[in-house]
Parts: sequence; structure tokens; C-alpha cells
Amino acid sequence: MSSVNRIDVVTIGETMALFTPNTTGKMRYESTYSRKFGGAESNFAIGLHRLGYQTGWISKVGKDELGEAMLAFIRGEGVDVTQVKMTQQSPTGVYFKEIRNEQDVRVYYYRAGSAASTLTPDDLDEAYIASAKYLHLTGITPALSESCYQTVMKAIEIARENHVKIIFDPNIREKLWNSKEQAHEVLMKIASQADIILPGISEARYLLGDLDVKSYAAMFIENGAKAVILKEGSKGAHFFTREEEGFVPGLEVERVIDPVGAGDGFAAGVTSGILEGLSLEKAIERGNAVGAMVTMVNGDVEGLPEMDEITRFMQKDREDVNR
Repeated sequence: MSSVNRIDVVTIGETMALFTPNTTGKMRYESTYSRKFGGAESNFAIGLHRLGYQTGWISKVGKDELGEAMLAFIRGEGVDVTQVKMTQQSPTGVYFKEIRNEQDVRVYYYRAGSAASTLTPDDLDEAYIASAKYLHLTGITPALSESCYQTVMKAIEIARENHVKIIFDPNIREKLWNSKEQAHEVLMKIASQADIILPGISEARYLLGDLDVKSYAAMFIENGAKAVILKEGSKGAHFFTREEEGFVPGLEVERVIDPVGAGDGFAAGVTSGILEGLSLEKAIERGNAVGAMVTMVNGDVEGLPEMDEITRFMQKDREDVNR
């Protein structure tokens, strides 16, 4: 059990040590790197905590120096890590981010056989998940291994039995899946259990074929989702429920420094708005702001804003428009 009395959102997934060359260009020519940490679920948890909510992260890391440093970092960001287990049998995963230029950012993963890939349903504390308002899941975790898939399905079962709502970000990593058919089957199964699903347009196309936005939404809702938010990058996001639909335009960024992590920031912003009781439109407006702000800073979590920073950013955007 956690020492945290109130958890707003619990998330499950792998975080890895992130190494980035200190200069731009091809990584083969670089000999010095900066070390940070990144993972979709912990990025989300940190982003949501910065917006004033209590978050918990369930995972497994290697009992090694990178694992120790990672736990210290994420704990220091205010995320509850009491449900993260350490193992001596497998290492903490690693990945590299190569910034060849501002328009060409490449990511290389070294995560096969990592500690997080050994997660099992036995690693879950039912009471911990039951204490949350929302369970946040991505499509990355079930792709890591069969045991990770079973862990995610068990978490969904626990959430459903305890009336914990589910937010699902497909976050498709094609290279992690054995086949497109496997990805489709698993991700649509998870989507069918979600209250809110956050696919990008390209992810919807991957799962459902070449259709228009309304058809994507209709198919996800027919599949079981209560609300669908279809992301269209910097352009903005469409939203659909059985009762309403709309589009929220994105916020303009003069210069994108690092696009990685923007989707996690968007999810954190949207979730904070929903927890606050905002309309879907207003929640997405906040999500767009967070996603935009993340792209302006190098690193997965370094650009995640606090609430007052979002307010100033959104106000500046309106002032620019109204000039």
C-alpha cells in the first residue's frame, strides 16, 4: 500500500534512461552526452503533478545505478513511486535521442529484456489502483512482453471492478509489436474498455484504415470508448462523444526545439482539465497549451509547465491574435 492518502491518477509503464548528444548532427560523431529520464507514463505523471494533482506510477526498474537515479528523480518530481519494484535480474532500459536538426529527431531504444518488461499481474496492488479516480494507460506497456500485456489487462479489470475510469493513449510504437494484426487486436481491446481515448490521426489510420475523422470517432465509440479525442499535431484536436463534437485549434509555437513528449504533455493537460470539471473543449484547450510548451524545451519533461505558466502562455497567445 502507498503512503499517499489520495491518488488522482495511477499509470503503469516503463521509463528509461535517456542519453542525448550535446551537439546536433549524426550521433556517430558525438562522444559526450547528457543523461535524463523519459517514458510516456512517467512524463504524463510528472506533467499532471505539476498541474496540482496526485499521481502514482507503477513500474519495475533494475537494481542498478540508473534505476536508483531514476527513482530519485521521479520521486523528486512529486510522483508516488511506492509501487515501483526493483530487480537484480534485469537492467533498467536505455534510449538515445538523436537531434540531427530541429526537423529531424530520431529515437533509438535499447529496452529488450529490461526490468519493466518483466512486470506481471502479481506486481499490482488492487487497493492502490482502486484508490485512484483514473487509470492512465498507453499502448506501449502491453507491447513490451506477454506478461506486461497481462498486467495491463489485470489493471483494467481492477479499475472496472472499482469504478475507476480509464484514459487510454494508444501511443503506437510499431517496432515493439510482432505484427500489425497483433497491435490492432490488443489496442482495440484496451480501447473498448476506455472511458477516454486519445489517438493521433495517424494512429487511428493505423488501427482503422484510411477514413475521415468522424468515421474514426464513430468506430472508436462503437467499439466502447465514451469519449474520443483525435489529435492532429500542432493543428489541434477533434473531440467526440455520443452527445457532442468539436474541434479545438492548437497554439502557435515560433520555434520547435524538441517535439518528443508533447503528446504526454497534451494528455496531462487534458486530464487535469477533466479532473477540474472543465468541459472537454476547455480541457483540450489546456492540453494543446501544455503540448505546445513542451516542444519549446529540450527534454521529455523539462518543458512541462505549472498552472500559472499555462495561464500566461495562453494569455500571450490570445494577445498576439488580438493585435
